[in-house]
Amino acid sequence: MIMPIALTIAGSDSSGGAGIQADLKTFAAHQVYGASVIVALTAQNTTAVTAIHPVPAAFVAAQIDAVFDDLKVDAVKIGMLATAELIETVADGLERHGAKNIVLDPVMIAASGGRLLQEDAIEALKRRLLPLCTIVTPNLPEAAALLGTAIAETEDAAAEQAEALLALGPANVLVKGGHGTGEDSVDILIGKDGRRERLVAPRIATQNTHGTGCTLSSAIASGLAHGIALNEAVVLAKRYISAAIAASDAVKVGRGHGPVHHFHHWWDRPDGSKP
Repeated sequence: MIMPIALTIAGSDSSGGAGIQADLKTFAAHQVYGASVIVALTAQNTTAVTAIHPVPAAFVAAQIDAVFDDLKVDAVKIGMLATAELIETVADGLERHGAKNIVLDPVMIAASGGRLLQEDAIEALKRRLLPLCTIVTPNLPEAAALLGTAIAETEDAAAEQAEALLALGPANVLVKGGHGTGEDSVDILIGKDGRRERLVAPRIATQNTHGTGCTLSSAIASGLAHGIALNEAVVLAKRYISAAIAASDAVKVGRGHGPVHHFHHWWDRPDGSKP
């Protein structure tokens, strides 16, 4: 069997709920073989990020080369990159190997509140990585930070910010509404081909949102690795993350923002029955 391959380029989460660990779990849940390039080590749990150790840029480049020299990579998911130097290194590596189906989750702040991207790295992210992306998936605070503006408080404002991000070079933009208010979580998807879609899911009352952005973007990358069209890949990923959040309270991990339930389709329910 030829299995699709997706590569995650991101930071390691020592508590296992976000970053590289969440990405690989998501790939596995979508029957995709996961490879990884670790760009930073974090000391974190569900309550806080206590330390970040960026990986030397030369070693990040070596990891990228090692993966692409041997594996047929069908999609790439990019998460935490920490510094401008690492962003430049990753962009160079993707260009060097002609990477395709690139999904960027512009991770800046952890669910616990810890900062994961240096302030001076935002311009490098916009200049070097956004133009390479098939899709970029910021949440409302991340979209505002990339544009240097206030956080969108309405759907129209979110759509305007999505258009502004699209002008920076990516082929598609998904502005996620999870940080918004109201009964529904509304995401706005727009593309250079003129597409504009409104993706709606009920807002779920839970504090277990650790790794939500990582998981959604990895699910999109998984769909693209399978050869699914982008629109459908986004819709399926939205459905997957909504179910993973809804099932998150069944898995008690940590005292703070626990992880979503990546394998909710297969694990037994608390009463022992099958999902």
